[in-house]
Amino acid sequence: MALQLGRSRVVDGQVAWITMFFMALFHAGAIVALFFFGWKPLMLAIFLWWVSGSLGIGMCYHRLLTHRGYKTPKWVEYIMTVCATMALEGGPIFWVAIHRIHHQHSDSEGDPHTPREGKWWSHMGWILSGEPLHHYTDELSRYTPDLARDRFHVWISKWHWVPLTTVGLLILAIGGWQYLLWGVFFRVVIGLHATWLVNSATHLWGSRRFVTRDDSTNNFVVAILSFGEGWHNNHHAHPVSARHGLAWYEFDINWYGICALRKLGLAWDIKTYKLHPEAHPQATATTRPAPVVELPETMPAVLSKPEPSEAELISA
Repeated sequence: MALQLGRSRVVDGQVAWITMFFMALFHAGAIVALFFFGWKPLMLAIFLWWVSGSLGIGMCYHRLLTHRGYKTPKWVEYIMTVCATMALEGGPIFWVAIHRIHHQHSDSEGDPHTPREGKWWSHMGWILSGEPLHHYTDELSRYTPDLARDRFHVWISKWHWVPLTTVGLLILAIGGWQYLLWGVFFRVVIGLHATWLVNSATHLWGSRRFVTRDDSTNNFVVAILSFGEGWHNNHHAHPVSARHGLAWYEFDINWYGICALRKLGLAWDIKTYKLHPEAHPQATATTRPAPVVELPETMPAVLSKPEPSEAELISA
């Protein structure tokens, strides 16, 4: 079965209705939460946002599972993976496969969410249109052979909705509707848009330290909202590096979390890029929309490795 990417997945304005329903439900819940404000529910939301967005999406799905920028014990990897599922961004096989494809074809034919297809498309249109890619675990696993061999990752990819549902029911039982609205609905929506801004905004606006073959930029606002993922030009230039904020002023909470794991003896073989500003003159800032390209109808060739090795990467 051929898995289609980009706008080629959209047939006659096809909409992923189940995904659309849950997106509408969570956004409605986030709006309702604003009418039931409380400091304790807000603190819960911030804590769970860090658990799901930093420990989960940034440190685990992205820097650990996708790019293998460092190593952890398997039990730590599994706990962090469960944290990531609470962001409502799918299971590890789906998330990692899509991101590896994005790097392989960034802002060119085959990129699932390039702004060259339109700002709305890159932000969330690709999620809402066409057939949900979550259903194609077998096809996507060709891009994640490392995860496809792991029984836990295969299992959690199928049942990725269970942790969030369980936590939501516990919050409702213990704290009531106010805590549920903030700790689940509001928190999930903010986290989703923070991740989607990395797909959209950091390929449209920001500064470019490195000249790359794509439109990636470093965006301070997105970096704050995504715990450091907004230093996207740094990342696309050196994708295996577990550190994205390369300069002292580039705030990178996910990197600080990895450093904390190292201090605890729970992270090793950490790949980092050593910045030499004099060797990398800053590229021109990007604020322009890129030209539209037509994506292919079928999935590109299998990606055998998460990313190529880099001579300038050093072990921390």
